[in-house]
Amino acid sequence: MRRRTWQLVKDWVLGAIVPVWIVATFLCMLARVDGNSMNPTLHDGDLLLLYKLPRWLHVWSGNHDDWPRRGDIIVFKGPANQPESYETTMFGLKHRPYLIKRVVGLAGDTIEIRGGWLYRDGRRVAESTTTGEAGQDEAQVVVPEGHVYVLGDNRRLGESVDSRYFGFVAYRDVAGVIGPKLWSAPP
Repeated sequence: MRRRTWQLVKDWVLGAIVPVWIVATFLCMLARVDGNSMNPTLHDGDLLLLYKLPRWLHVWSGNHDDWPRRGDIIVFKGPANQPESYETTMFGLKHRPYLIKRVVGLAGDTIEIRGGWLYRDGRRVAESTTTGEAGQDEAQVVVPEGHVYVLGDNRRLGESVDSRYFGFVAYRDVAGVIGPKLWSAPP
C-alpha cells in the first residue's frame, strides 16, 4: 500500500506540478496590476498575461539587441541597491515586489524630461498612452549597457515610482513582457 501511495504521489508531482512550474517559470504566467501608475493603459486589478519566453531566449543567447523594445510594458523587480525598490511585509520582512512599467529608453539612449515632456536623444517623444505631462523636469541621463529606462503611463508627480526615482532597470531584473489583458477590473 505504501509503495502504491508513493507511486501515486510521484506521478502527481511529475504529471501536474512539474509542467505547471515549467510553464510559469519559462513560458508565461498571470500578472495582476496593483496600483494606478499605469493609468490610463492599465488599471488597478487588471489581470494580464506575462510572456516570459522572450526573456529566457535572450538570457540564453546573451543578445539584448531586440528585447525589450521601446514601448513594451514589462514586469520587473526594482533595483536592489535602491530603498524605493523594497516593501515591508506584515511580518516585518523586506522584499522587492514586481513592478509594471513602460520601456521608454534602451541602452545608449539619452533620456530627459523637460517642460513635462519626454525627450529621447534630443527629440520629443510623441506618446498617446500617458496621462499627460510629467510633474517635474529630469536631468539628461544616458541608459547604460544591459539596462532600460522605464516610466509609468501615469506621469503625474507622485503617481509612479519608476526610473525617475530608482534609476535604470537591469535586464536581469526583468521577468517578462506584458501580453493581452485577460480581465479588466470594474471602475
